[in-house]
Amino acid sequence: MKAIGYRQAGPLERDDALVDIELDRPTPQGRDLLVEIAAVSVNPVDTKIRKNVSPEPGQWKVLGWDAVGRVAAVGREVTRFQPGDEVFYAGALTRPGANSEFHLVDERLVGRKPGALGNAEAAALPLTAITAWEMLFDRLDVRRPVPGAADAILIIGGAGGVGSITIQLVKALTDLTVIATASRPETRAWVEALGADHVVDHSRPLAGQIEALGLGRPAFVFSTTATDRHATQIAELIAPQGRLGLIDDPEAIDIKLFKRKSVSVHWEFMYTRSMFETEDIAAQGRLLDEVARLVDAGRLRTTLTETLRPINAANLRTAHTLLESGRARGKIVLEGF
Repeated sequence: MKAIGYRQAGPLERDDALVDIELDRPTPQGRDLLVEIAAVSVNPVDTKIRKNVSPEPGQWKVLGWDAVGRVAAVGREVTRFQPGDEVFYAGALTRPGANSEFHLVDERLVGRKPGALGNAEAAALPLTAITAWEMLFDRLDVRRPVPGAADAILIIGGAGGVGSITIQLVKALTDLTVIATASRPETRAWVEALGADHVVDHSRPLAGQIEALGLGRPAFVFSTTATDRHATQIAELIAPQGRLGLIDDPEAIDIKLFKRKSVSVHWEFMYTRSMFETEDIAAQGRLLDEVARLVDAGRLRTTLTETLRPINAANLRTAHTLLESGRARGKIVLEGF
């Protein structure tokens, strides 16, 4: 089968950073689905792994943790799916990625593809939707108010993949006021179109801009990027007893900044359940089914902004370049082998 991989981690400028390869088609075992891939999305985790993680000597590393496709075969213990089903999922970091014609994934991590979306549109959603959902409802517990705080959430990096779906989930499933950050005209327009009630500029100090809105101190802050750069401002603007969530990889954060206000700090890593095979691992499949239901009901929209065809090394290089520029808006998808 066709696939895209590498044998040595490093920068994208290397000739062998991402190459077209041929691999044996895998065989499903246990609870595995063998999925014939129709579209894949690119996420920051792909670029981080490509730069820093090499496979075992002589082996290929295949990236890709957002996929849409059709079930081609199932393992003996599979109960939720059958061949022919259309599915979407983000998979597991502990297994090969989905940048290949066929891919194995545990059925518990899989949802049924939204019927209202095409393959590319659906491929934009799984990883970011899981990340946003788990942060909002499992980590920050945004349905539980913070006494005296403004019923509002500040989303730092509102135009990115995670920010884009977070805005929509908050508007669809809560009564919170959404304050999103964006620094360019096109990203401001994007987050406003997604439903943000207010937009502030993360290239300038945030606390004064939040105060100027006249809402009070927000109960929740979700920082998707540059948390170390914004930490002091977050500590100033967040409500006492507020809750802060982050997903990026800051070099260092002075956690004492949040002690005076008793702010709780929550990490979200959507691969925790699959990596440790937690008892609630199947929650991700159910979550994606609910996302699909919301999409088909017209309450969520795709965050796709660019589609590259076909799925090959050249187009994947282009997608990685766009993502590493730090100026991507929404999600980049590759479709079709």
